[in-house]
Amino acid sequence: MRTPKGFQQTLMLLLLWLFATAAMAAPVPRIGVMTMQPGEIFFERFGHNAIVVDDPAAPTPVSYNFGFFDLDEPGFLGRFVKGDMRYRLVALPVMQDLAYYNDVGRGVSIQWLDLTPEQAHGIATALEVNARPENARYRYDYFTDNCSTRVRDALDRALGGRLRTQLESRSAGDTFRSEAVRLASPALWMWLGFDVGLGPFADRPLSRWEDGFVPMRLAASLREAKNTAGRPLVASEAVLLPHRVPPEPPDVPRRWWPWLLAGLAIALGVRWAAARRPRLLGAVALPFWTLCGVLGLVMAFLWCCTEHRAGWANHNLLLFSPLCLLLLPGGWALLRGRATSRVHRGVRIAVALGTAVALLLQLAPGAQVQAAWLALLVPIHAAFAWAARRR
Repeated sequence: MRTPKGFQQTLMLLLLWLFATAAMAAPVPRIGVMTMQPGEIFFERFGHNAIVVDDPAAPTPVSYNFGFFDLDEPGFLGRFVKGDMRYRLVALPVMQDLAYYNDVGRGVSIQWLDLTPEQAHGIATALEVNARPENARYRYDYFTDNCSTRVRDALDRALGGRLRTQLESRSAGDTFRSEAVRLASPALWMWLGFDVGLGPFADRPLSRWEDGFVPMRLAASLREAKNTAGRPLVASEAVLLPHRVPPEPPDVPRRWWPWLLAGLAIALGVRWAAARRPRLLGAVALPFWTLCGVLGLVMAFLWCCTEHRAGWANHNLLLFSPLCLLLLPGGWALLRGRATSRVHRGVRIAVALGTAVALLLQLAPGAQVQAAWLALLVPIHAAFAWAARRR
């Protein structure tokens, strides 16, 4: 016996209605952004964040954390040097994720988001799929694709691009350099590495969207964002763990004039030593030229041989010139009270001329921010060049 066509259509509509009702009745997960304050270990200086999915149907809330890497992974160190780091997304119970931050004293807060049921289910499903072993790994970049930008992008996809629309046209004037130097400042070597090693890529003003590479900046932007209904995106916020270590460094204006005073004082000392104490001049010049030359080689390597694009075309190569390594034999001669060669004196003048080129590059629009290093090093290299000419 054949089923009437009208009955088949009615049955199909009934089934579709039942499925829709079941979906509407399904528990809606809460979505939160968990922000961890900076720690004291060098790779914790920038802070961290994760997305929390609190599904009533699940036994415990889950933290989706994009910040996992394996130091013991074969080839990790080589890829790290070349700028080809691989991180992965890991899903783990929230309490397990919080245990580490509690042990080391890092503060943690959470922002619960006001999302529609469809958006909440969508982001929960997308994260679950992303956390599968075959999908979890990604190519990490310090500034453009890190644990925080992954959180930002996941939220933006759930909101249909509305988060990016709100943040992309606004700027607080921060740059990749200013944020990196600020957050690295408690560790002198890390601060020096960022400030010397970053090229012009790091000096353009960032939108609030790009600022989201710093977890604390992203949390601040989320407080001001709206959801698709025009209401505040953050429905509520709470502190999960108190912060018991030194706080995030504040924004401090950087002045160049103390660097200039130091550069002029050292330059006068070089002039005096060249005239009266040649051996002392050699004792000062040898470590100075060694440091400049080695830093210059590192910058040249970053530009020519790695994927660390933030370090490409670095104007500091003109201040920390690899040519300084050619001056070391002459430095030993000075230290032993002997005269330097004509070639040595020519290289000293060439290095000083390179610093003059760096100074001229500051006149170009969007110039690399290096005023402090220029103020310090131009007088010193000029003094060495003058001493070479005089001798």
